[in-house]
Amino acid sequence: MKRYVLIIFAALLCTVSCIEKPFVLPWDPVTPVDPDPQPQPGPEPLFKGKPRYVWIDASANFQYFANDAAYIASDVARIKEMGFTDIIVDVRPTEGTVLFKSSTAPEARRLAAWVKDPSGGSSYKFVDRTATFDYLQAFIDAARKEGLRVNAAINTFVCGYGGYYGLENEGPIFLPKTSQYNVPASWATVDNYSSGVASSFYDGVQGTVFMNPANPDVQTYMLKIIAELAKYDLDGILLDRCRYDDEGMMSDFSEESKAAFTEYLGQAPSKWPVFNAGTSDIPGGMTAEQKAWMSFRVKVIHDFVEKAAKTVHNTNGKIRFGCYVGAWYESYYPTGVNWASPKHSPCYNWADSDYHNYGYADHCDFMMLGCYASIKGIYGKTEWTMQGFCTKARTLLCGDTEFAGGPDVGNPEGWEKGGQGALIPKTIDACINAADGYFVFDLCHIRMYDYWSNFKQGFDDYLKTL
Repeated sequence: MKRYVLIIFAALLCTVSCIEKPFVLPWDPVTPVDPDPQPQPGPEPLFKGKPRYVWIDASANFQYFANDAAYIASDVARIKEMGFTDIIVDVRPTEGTVLFKSSTAPEARRLAAWVKDPSGGSSYKFVDRTATFDYLQAFIDAARKEGLRVNAAINTFVCGYGGYYGLENEGPIFLPKTSQYNVPASWATVDNYSSGVASSFYDGVQGTVFMNPANPDVQTYMLKIIAELAKYDLDGILLDRCRYDDEGMMSDFSEESKAAFTEYLGQAPSKWPVFNAGTSDIPGGMTAEQKAWMSFRVKVIHDFVEKAAKTVHNTNGKIRFGCYVGAWYESYYPTGVNWASPKHSPCYNWADSDYHNYGYADHCDFMMLGCYASIKGIYGKTEWTMQGFCTKARTLLCGDTEFAGGPDVGNPEGWEKGGQGALIPKTIDACINAADGYFVFDLCHIRMYDYWSNFKQGFDDYLKTL
């Protein structure tokens, strides 16, 4: 469940041929599609103060929620008691399966997670789902009963998870071609490894398998899933992992990307791939063509975000649309994401004069920023402090969208073993006063390290200042 770079150790070119049925756009052809839907208004003032969001990761919490709607209701009630105003429910984990009703993607019947043993230890294994109730709807029902807002999050450009520790593979890309839910292997990203260009999907792959964001069929597939999700009674939809794969700068150098980049340039690139094999970071003395490649990638993501926003708004005009991103903007460029406002002009050696045009903040109604600093980085003015992340985001976003920022209280340095309850109120103070709201990852850590009362104290302290 960690949100950090996974290293893929080997690559073999995997070529799969198949006959694919054409996809259709997910909009009702009878109802005209608004070419430029207006951003949705912010949350109604149901609560005192700024919004306070808690993320509920699918895999990490599956052992509690997969088969027990009563447990869902109990935790949601406790979340309300702590002082949160919003839940964010992960309903498309990295496996590419879903936890809501879909005719496009397969339902998640098992997820791999670290599960506590009776001895007090933990083991990595599958948690099976045998229940038949609608997982997302159970959260919606519980949230409505408690008066909380409910947002759904999906991992976007993912399609499977190669098993670790001897576990089987899971996800639509691993399904037989005859399955209605199969995702073609040709959709997987093609990366520029040190050994050469090859598919990221190969025999023995481990970790998340990403799809190529520049592939039109991939985009249409995801828009269909987003449209299905928007039929629920939600307050918001967030895209997570709406980016290039974990190999970053080495992705994607498929023929589809080459054709799209050629169209973007107006001519064939003079060198392909545009970087030397195995290039994982910005090289010195970048060429104009290499900088154009960086702008092309963020345009791909920008254009998809724009389409996704329109899909949500045209399916259900009451739902707000947004994205989760890592707040470390200065080093976020390998993902192919420019989450800033197009009014912000970044001055970096990897950004040409077009780069800023593809900032997508103006297409979001709200945004979650992962301000994932260590326990020593709560207050400050620079990146890699929680307060600094939020303060800088205010400048980057130029008022185009509301944003909430906050910590991962289970993974960064100092948070890994718990015992940091006294710091929770400080993270709230540092972030909520610098941002438009507070966000924390993840509920599993609150439960694991018994931070319930610490969050209640932090929110109570904040509300006393209003």
